Amino acid sequence: MEITRTVENLSFAADSHGAELHSIKLDGEEYLWQCGSAWKRYAPILFPFICSPNDSKYFAFGRQYFMPSNHGFARDSEFELANQSETAVEFELCSDEKTRAVYPYDFSLRVSYEIKDGGIEVKNTVENLGLTAMYFYLGGHPAFMCDINEGKSYVEYEKDERITQTIDGRELVVLDGERRLLLTRERFKNDVIMKDHPNSRAVTLVKSDGGYVRLEFDDSDCIAVWTALDDEAQFICLEPWTSVPVYADDEYPNLEDKPHAIKLEAKESYTYKYFIKVGRQ
Repeated sequence: MEITRTVENLSFAADSHGAELHSIKLDGEEYLWQCGSAWKRYAPILFPFICSPNDSKYFAFGRQYFMPSNHGFARDSEFELANQSETAVEFELCSDEKTRAVYPYDFSLRVSYEIKDGGIEVKNTVENLGLTAMYFYLGGHPAFMCDINEGKSYVEYEKDERITQTIDGRELVVLDGERRLLLTRERFKNDVIMKDHPNSRAVTLVKSDGGYVRLEFDDSDCIAVWTALDDEAQFICLEPWTSVPVYADDEYPNLEDKPHAIKLEAKESYTYKYFIKVGRQ
């Protein structure tokens, strides 16, 4: 079930499957990647993991579990419509026998989209419905249309950043006290470019056609930039994450011990937000 909301010249569409954004339009121009053959997603929700643990296996309550899907199961789950208004829509996913087979916690995950302040606020709220603490990772993965084959588009961080990648034990410097990341296909040959504990609280994708996407992520401890290597992948993902991925904690097999997992006590809730603004320069 897809629901559209429009306020003046800005609109979004979101679907109950995965509680996933399907469209962001300003003045009729589409800014969100339209699930093409190079990557068959729009803007998936990453829960309860960001990426996957080693061999997709982990322990909780002393038992081994297998998470079959990368980035967890939320992106492939059917959500219920929880609330809606003239400017917003909220979907909800609750634990059931299927989720407990791969993730042994009772929870509610609410995902909402609201047009406000000239942009779109994305809000994810996790509620622990169980009697013991639960542990999870959470993030967004929106893909924005962008021609990167010309080598003229770029991502600009709000503040200077030092970003590195570790490849075969070697440190590759991506940015060294700089703000601007020039986008080329070659740039992503080593996969995702992520910054743990960034100085910035926002990044802006500046496209070669004059359009831009600004993503503000006050609640995030990690920001990632990614695209596929396929030349048909004319998009850039700006990914706000609560932390580095779960595989960074592989030395700790128990989910309860993973240092980057969010611990949520019984009957408490956790809210994670980010804000998207699109336009033309």
